[in-house]
Amino acid sequence: MNLLIVEDDLSLINGLSFAMKKQGYEPEIARTCLEAEELWADGKYDLVILDVSLPDGSGFELCRKIRRTSKTPIMFLTAADEETDMIMGLDIGGDDYITKPFKLAVLLSRINALLRRSSQFGLADGELRSNGITVQLLKGKVYKNGEEVELTASEYKLLCFFMENPGIVLSAEQILGKLWDCDEKYVDNNTLTVYIRRLRTKIEDEPGKPERIITVRGMGYQWNGSREEKR
Repeated sequence: MNLLIVEDDLSLINGLSFAMKKQGYEPEIARTCLEAEELWADGKYDLVILDVSLPDGSGFELCRKIRRTSKTPIMFLTAADEETDMIMGLDIGGDDYITKPFKLAVLLSRINALLRRSSQFGLADGELRSNGITVQLLKGKVYKNGEEVELTASEYKLLCFFMENPGIVLSAEQILGKLWDCDEKYVDNNTLTVYIRRLRTKIEDEPGKPERIITVRGMGYQWNGSREEKR
């Protein structure tokens, strides 16, 4: 698989490249926003690893540009003390993040998990319908009242998990365990809150007054609607 690494720290680049090649990945390196845009335009990648701070701009802007045309999974590298960076990265379309400093083994585990859940697009058969939302599992497409909704890989998997379990209160631990099939101790409830909020902005009529994904205080979240059919 081809990975695009956008990072300007040379020592970190060398370590990442070595570890990923040992895992059988083919990493390409960009050290600036400009280099990343040129590589992105010319190549096809299965995953983008994106530093937030780059010499000529922000990784956030690169993420926005990628999301205009692609659902390719994006993992952010963020400073440990910049929680706002983590939240913003997820809000604008990132699929995961890891904070510096990190262990290479943890990063590789997160990469593997992200690629696995991304590859599930289009592997399932049939269709899910509930509460005005239709998911075409074979195509990985989502429709709200007949109009297509653009979701990232993580948002798509989260929505499917809810719709496959209508009326069941799902705890944060259950949801995190489903979304991150690596060791979920590396993600937290704050991350899940961002994902829920982002998904609500796309599928709810009034995201501030959700009627599809309901918060059950002290317990978790619940999909409000029956599983009409899967065919």
